[in-house]
Amino acid sequence: MGVQEQYPFDVEAVRDDFPILDRKVGGDPETPGQGEGDDTPLVYLDNAATSHTPDPVVDTIADYYRGYNANVHRGIHQLSQEASVAYEEAHDTVADFVGAAGREEIVFTKNATEAMNLVAYAWGLEELGPGDNVVLTEMEHHSSLVTWQQIGKRTGADVRFVEVTDEGRLDMDHAAALIDDDTEMVSVVHVSNALGTINPIRELADLAHDRDALIFADGAQSVPNRPVDVADLDVDFLAFSSHKMCGPTGIGALYGREALLDSMQPYLYGGDMIRRVSFEDSTWEDLPWKFEAGTPSIAQGIGFAAAIDYLDEIGMDRIESHESLLAEYAHDELSALGGVEIYGPPGDDRGGLVAFNVEGVHAHDLSSILNDYGVAIRAGDHCTQPLHDELGISASARASFYVYNTVSEIDALVEAVGEARDLFA
Repeated sequence: MGVQEQYPFDVEAVRDDFPILDRKVGGDPETPGQGEGDDTPLVYLDNAATSHTPDPVVDTIADYYRGYNANVHRGIHQLSQEASVAYEEAHDTVADFVGAAGREEIVFTKNATEAMNLVAYAWGLEELGPGDNVVLTEMEHHSSLVTWQQIGKRTGADVRFVEVTDEGRLDMDHAAALIDDDTEMVSVVHVSNALGTINPIRELADLAHDRDALIFADGAQSVPNRPVDVADLDVDFLAFSSHKMCGPTGIGALYGREALLDSMQPYLYGGDMIRRVSFEDSTWEDLPWKFEAGTPSIAQGIGFAAAIDYLDEIGMDRIESHESLLAEYAHDELSALGGVEIYGPPGDDRGGLVAFNVEGVHAHDLSSILNDYGVAIRAGDHCTQPLHDELGISASARASFYVYNTVSEIDALVEAVGEARDLFA
C-alpha cells in the first residue's frame, strides 16, 4: 500500500477549502500573485509558524462584518446582542475543544505568548519570591523562556532548566531532581517547535503536583494537531493560538483552572472587565471577562470557533495520524538523502515537523534555494536560541506539516533539498 493510500481522510477534499494552495510563486513580492515570474506551484511547509485559513472560516468572519458587526457586552440593540452571543459561545467552543469545565476557564488573548505573560504577571509577580523556583526545559520557546526568566529577575525566584538528551527528549531523571519543595511552577512545551518532541505532560504534572507546584503547558504545537484534554493531562494552565489551527491571527486562548483564575488579579485594566467603578476603587467582572479588558478581538474569536468546528469535522485523531504519517515519511526520506542531519526523536515518534541541516549549506541559504522551487520552509533558531546553542548550531531548517499537506509535497521538499546539497558540494 502506498503512503498516499494511508491518508486517514480525503486530503484533496480538504485542500479544496484552501485557495491559497493553488498559488503560483516566484514573481515580484511587491505584487503578490501578479508577478510575471509566478509560475511555480506553492508547497507550503511552514505550518508551525502559521497555518492557512479555509474558506468556511473566512466566510464566518466575513459574515460577522457584513451582518452583525458591533461591540460586545455594551449594547442593548440587536447587533450588539448577536455579536455578544456569538463571541461568548466561541468561548464555549474552545472550552469543549480542550476539555475545560466551561467558558469561565477560557480567556481569549491575542496569542499564546500573551497567555503566558498573563499568568506570569497576574500569578507570578504575586506568588514568586526569593527561595522559590520555576522549572522550564531547554527546549522552551522564547515566549515561555524569556517570560519566566524576566519574572524570575523581578521576583528573585530561581529559573531552572530540565536537560535534553542526545535523542532530543527530556531527561526525566533530571526533571525529578529539579522539581522540589521550593518549585512553584513547572512550565513546559507540549510539542517542541524545533525538535518535534512530544513531551510527557501528565508525568510532569504528577511530579509538579506531588510537590504542590503548578504546571503550565505550552500547547501551541499540540492543540492544533492532536487531541488535547486538560483533565487527562492534569494541567493547571494551557496556552494555544488560533493562527496555527486554521483560524485567524490576533487571537489565542489561555485555559486555567477556575479556582486559580478566580484567585488571580487582572493585569490589564479598562472597560468591560469591571463590575463597578468609583473614584476610589473598582471591582472586577466574573470569569473570564475580568481578564479581557477593552474591546476584544470579536471577529477573531468567532473565527477561532469556526476553525475549531472545521478541525472537529475532520477529526483530531485523524489529523494526528495524518501528521504522524507525514513526519515519519519526511524524516525517512531526508535521512536517506545523505548529508542531512535531523534533530529530535525518530520519525515514528514526533510531532508534525522535521528540523534539519544540510552539510555545507547554511539554513538560510537552504531556505532561499527551496523558495526557488516553490517550497516554503522556516530557517533560523525558531525562537529556541538557547536550544540551538546547546545543539552547537546557529540555525536549522524546519519543514512543518498540516491537514492539507501531501506526500507528493514532501517529495518536492526532498528533491529540492537534494538539489541544494549538490549545488554546494
